[in-house]
Amino acid sequence: MASVTYEHVTKCFGDVVAVNDMDIKVEDKEFLVLLGPSGCGKTTTLRLLAGLEEPTEGNIYIEERLVNDVPPKDRDIAMVFQSYALYPHMSVYDNMAFGLKLRKTPKAEIERRVKEAAVMLGIEGLLGRKPKQLSGGQRQRVAVGRAIVREPQVFLMDEPLSNLDAKLRVHARAELSKLHQRLETTFIYVTHDQMEAMTMGTRIAVLRDGVLQQMDTPQVLYESPANLFVAGFIGSPAMNFFEATLVGSVEEMYIDAQSFRVLVPPERAKELKNCLGKDVIFGIRPEDVHDPEFCPPNITAGRVKAKVDVTELMGNEVFLYLLTDSKSFIARVDPRTRARVGDEIEAVLNMDNIHLFDPQTEEAIR
Repeated sequence: MASVTYEHVTKCFGDVVAVNDMDIKVEDKEFLVLLGPSGCGKTTTLRLLAGLEEPTEGNIYIEERLVNDVPPKDRDIAMVFQSYALYPHMSVYDNMAFGLKLRKTPKAEIERRVKEAAVMLGIEGLLGRKPKQLSGGQRQRVAVGRAIVREPQVFLMDEPLSNLDAKLRVHARAELSKLHQRLETTFIYVTHDQMEAMTMGTRIAVLRDGVLQQMDTPQVLYESPANLFVAGFIGSPAMNFFEATLVGSVEEMYIDAQSFRVLVPPERAKELKNCLGKDVIFGIRPEDVHDPEFCPPNITAGRVKAKVDVTELMGNEVFLYLLTDSKSFIARVDPRTRARVGDEIEAVLNMDNIHLFDPQTEEAIR
């Protein structure tokens, strides 16, 4: 097994900087997720490690070995692509065995590895079929199986679940997590789906325009985002943001968003004394905005008068799209809510979980 290190890696395509000064250490046996919107440099970062692209600057190491000039076949990595890239004229068995045959692996060893991987993935009954006879989920497992038989030091996965339907994607997420625990190998996984990242990753690296924004555990990213971008990208529905000003005094500090004013908890106010009178961006997650009838106990409550604009029943919860003046925000409330479109309610904000950001730098105010 192996650790992976990106040491100040930059990749340019002409004048376009796809990856900018990437500095990441992936620990041995870790499941690291590269997360970000389309065009942020996730796949390029993966391809640099695979040897499919050469870095413009910087070094890439697998364990202690510098691999900048090592051919892809000699890097001891296996990659699963979004398209699966199965050979249509070959059986499932031959697709999985093909890479081993090229390396002149003994026939008995090939058979052992393929059958072990097939049992692990639940596709042992499909080994004689061609890819066109398989469902999307089965093809995805064959592509993963082809990587497993290589027994590589590092698995690279480039959005392997994006072609699956929603229900199958949930199942496949769990299967990949179990596979990681079973194989105890380093996984680096690319996705734009923050739900996949939160549920699967040991750590998540959030990228934007080729720049690493924050890398930490899913819980830390959710509770303590480093900047406005990370705060808005992690969490579904996304965090609500309001332009505001900190007013009052240290003893009685308010967040003034013009359409409403809420009291800052005393402990947090002490930390923010140097920000009094300054503009901020006030952030609160939808799950911290409650229906007043079903508000959890023992929270520091801030109350905001709002009009219900849209309701979305999700079964176990309801999303309320609320309007305060012309500003819209989302509440994620108890399914027993009696709020209906057109109603005026006094939404309750959990002020213990507020987030504040500098409007100029977009960095979190700690």
